[in-house]
Order: sequence, then C-alpha cells, then structure tokens
Amino acid sequence: MNEQLQFKNGRFTLMQITDAQENHTVNPDTVKLISLALDRVKPDLVVFTGDQLKGYSPSFRGDTMRKISRTIADLLRPLEDRGVPFCVTFGNHDSNCGIPNAAQMKIYASHKGFVSGHVRSTEDPGTFSLQIKDSRGKKDIFNLYVIDSGGKGPDGVYQPVTPARIAWFRQERERLFAANGAYLPAIVFQHIPLPEYYDVLKRVPKGTDGAVEAFYSHAGEYYVLPDEALRRGDFMLESPAAPDDNTGELDALTEKGDVLGVWVGHDHINSFSIEHRGILLGYTQGCGFHTYGPGAKRGVRVFTLHEDDPRRFETHTVTMEALCDYQPAKPVTEFVMTHAPSSPRQVLKYLPHGLLVTGAATALSIGAALLKKKK
Repeated sequence: MNEQLQFKNGRFTLMQITDAQENHTVNPDTVKLISLALDRVKPDLVVFTGDQLKGYSPSFRGDTMRKISRTIADLLRPLEDRGVPFCVTFGNHDSNCGIPNAAQMKIYASHKGFVSGHVRSTEDPGTFSLQIKDSRGKKDIFNLYVIDSGGKGPDGVYQPVTPARIAWFRQERERLFAANGAYLPAIVFQHIPLPEYYDVLKRVPKGTDGAVEAFYSHAGEYYVLPDEALRRGDFMLESPAAPDDNTGELDALTEKGDVLGVWVGHDHINSFSIEHRGILLGYTQGCGFHTYGPGAKRGVRVFTLHEDDPRRFETHTVTMEALCDYQPAKPVTEFVMTHAPSSPRQVLKYLPHGLLVTGAATALSIGAALLKKKK
C-alpha cells in the first residue's frame, strides 16, 4: 500500500513513536500508551523511528520470523484498528534478532496502512522520502526524510549516517526541487542522534545538579540542558549516545534551508527540541515498557503542520501520565526498568546502585506475592 498523504482542513498531524523495544510478548502498557495516544491525537501519519524490537531478547530465539511477526502485529494493531497510516525505519536493535531489516520491512508492508514513500533501495528500505500534498491532493507542499541511521561499528561506538545515505538525501532533495520548482519544507526522522547534539547542551562541572555523564569521545564530561529547554519541561536523563565520527550529515541538512528539524529516539529518557544552525535538534522519549524508560513520562511526539504556512509547525509530547491514571500492568518490571542503568557502559560504574535496585525489586515482588496470598 502507498496511500497518498495530504492536508485536511488546513492541517496535517504527525506522531513519532520510538523505542518500543518489545519482546515476543508485548507489554500491555506499551499497547495502552499507543492506543490512548492515537485516540487523543488522531494523527494523519505515524512514524516509527526504530528499535520497535528488542532484537537481542532471548524471547525471539527459535522460530524467530514467526515471533517477530507477532510482535510487529501487536504493535501495529492499535493503528490498524483505527485506520491510521504509518511508515517505519529501524534502530540499532531491530536486526539483533537475526532477521535483516529488509526482511522485517516486508512484514510491516503486509499490514494495513503501511506507506513506504520513495525508497533509497530495496536493500535499504528504512531510508526514504515521503511527500504530503495540499488539501486538494494536487501539489507536494511538505516532505519527510526518514533515514536508517545504522548501529555500532566494530569498535563498539555508534556509526554516523553513511556518506552514501547523505548523497541519497542530496539527490532526493534535488529531485523534489525539479518536480516542484522549489525546495520543500521538511522534517528528518532517524534513530541515532547526530554528533552535533552535544553542541546544544551546556557543559558543567561534575556534581552539578541534574548533570549527566557523557561517554566515548566525551568521556569525563558532564552536561545539562540549557535553561530555556528546562523551562519548557524538556528533560535529558542520559547523555546522547551519538557517533564520534562526523560524516557531514548536519552540513547537508542545513545547506539549502529546507530542513526545519531532526528528531531521533535511541536514548529513551531524553526529550527536547533545541535550535542549532537554523534547525531544531530534537529527541523523543521511548514508549516501550519492556525496556528502560522515564516512568510515566514515556510517550510519543506530535507535530502539527499548517497548509497556509508549511514552514510553521508546533511540536509537543504526549505522555502516559497525561493520558491516564497510570498504574503499571507489571509493577516490578516497571520499577526495574525505570531505575536500571540506561546502557551496559553504566552497569559497572553504577553496580552498587544496580544491586540496590535489584534488591528493592525483589522485595517488591515478595511483598506483592504476600499481599496476594493474604487476599
């Protein structure tokens, strides 16, 4: 399916969903969040920006294709039930299950509502452009670039977007210019942040309230969000897991003035939008409850586009706590996932804290069992 997307009543609403990172058996709270958000927002298109699957989960071992097909179906059911179109790119964990992204895309494509846009290649189906037409369905007036940002290199550090994908972006931008007589206003979605995400942060001394420690080439450095982001309610609870190498993606995105912003996922407990070099660099927090996250602040991001001024848009997040009186379906799992270290690089550093969390979770589990027994 490749449904035409167009403005309705002068508006077009996008919803970004990222980092569901689900197991073979999907956490009911993940489905609940997606369902409630769809009912609240009523988006015209959902963009999944990677790590739909916790590919490394042992739950996918044996009969993997059938199992990931079930997980994908469970994640998409709220959209299919409501007739909401969607598109998909991949993160660093989707292919950890052993099924290549191209094969996974065929599963998504078999579902009602799937749109693919202009795909870079059959081997790279997670990199594509997608045009939104005016309310008459005649003219392209907005564009989405969705880019598969890859994963880790042999050195264990996240790789930047490849030069080949950047070259595709430039070619696609010029193709659309030739077809439309102008550069279309655009938003970019991908999974992993750009190296320049560090440029929008405020470096502070160790021990500063709210500071997060950085890693890789920024090891030993500490950062906080700028004051204006904090006043908006944005948050950053871990440092950007961005590539050390820079292939010039931001240079390409900013050279014609068409790209209005880039939004990523990847770091589940970050959520902000900050201007840099004429565009917004943004994060959307994770939505999955089978992986670490910001508690009831797990959520989705919404973008409202305007037909009368395609360069103008608003964005905000919708969180679980704003959608319902959140009571975890799996309270012990939720406690652990909210308090656990966000990455393996933190496990050894914060091992005592990890042991404390594990002990607390065990105590909660025993307490819950005793309560049930009393009842």
